[in-house]
Amino acid sequence: MTGLALAVVSGLAVAAQSRINGELGVRLHDGIAAAVVSFGTGLLILLIGVPLLPTGRRGLRRLRTALRDGGLRPWQCLGGLCGAFLVAAQGLTVGALGVAVFTVAVVAGQSASGLAVDRAGVGPTGRQPLSPVRLFGAVLTVLAVLLAVSDHLGNPGRLVLAVLPVLGGVGIAWQQAVNGQVRVASDSTLTATAVNFAVGTVALLAALAVDVAVRGLPVGGWPPEPWLYLGGPIGISFIAVAAAVVRFTGVLLLGLATIAGQVVGAVLLDLVAPSASGPPGPFTLLGTALTLVAVAVAALRPVSRRREGGRRTGRRP
Repeated sequence: MTGLALAVVSGLAVAAQSRINGELGVRLHDGIAAAVVSFGTGLLILLIGVPLLPTGRRGLRRLRTALRDGGLRPWQCLGGLCGAFLVAAQGLTVGALGVAVFTVAVVAGQSASGLAVDRAGVGPTGRQPLSPVRLFGAVLTVLAVLLAVSDHLGNPGRLVLAVLPVLGGVGIAWQQAVNGQVRVASDSTLTATAVNFAVGTVALLAALAVDVAVRGLPVGGWPPEPWLYLGGPIGISFIAVAAAVVRFTGVLLLGLATIAGQVVGAVLLDLVAPSASGPPGPFTLLGTALTLVAVAVAALRPVSRRREGGRRTGRRP
């Protein structure tokens, strides 16, 4: 349950990060530049912290050994590509879609992808069965979030932009799975987070180079508010929590708990700092409550499996 609670808190952080990076993208008039700022500040913090802390240095040595010995494949270190895409989607679309619509698009991709990734056994927990309870929990989560943002889906033009966060949500499940593999191989959450940010920053810098070559430098000004530069540190907390707890929860359950935090966070943001669409309505609040129920449903283990685990002995077949 501790892992689930941490995942919910990390989801709250993702909602805040979406608002921050979306606003920064609007101010800069360039969502990719905003994503580079977010990932770059996070990487800078990690480049300072990893060499200073013993766990970071040990993790780098273990990671190098795992890659050399074949215990970890190089492609399993590329989870940061998905994180970079999601952060870029925040900067490109949140200003137009709003946090609520962005969240439902991410949820739609994340829930479906979590089922597939767990079934394929990409994460450190190995292959996870698609039990009816887990499948029902995932479907209920999507329905709950759709209900929560139903008041914001009246503009069909916005749904075209929603394709980017849908793809970002699909990538989240794979990112959490492979980052969990890096966490196990290095025995260091800090190292897994640093690898994620290093890969993502390189990818975003390449994308920014193409963006500048095509459109020129960002035309917006650098905003003076310090909170608009906190996307990177918030991302560190999200990636670190996901890499640490995915081996206990599995990819799907981690994703569902994160989704619950995202929805609650979006509602809290709209209550504290309402967007142009105003404060959340009754359907939004009802959908938020239903999302929490969905996560609780998905967390249940079938009774037959619990009993089977209790009857197991050490005898060989």
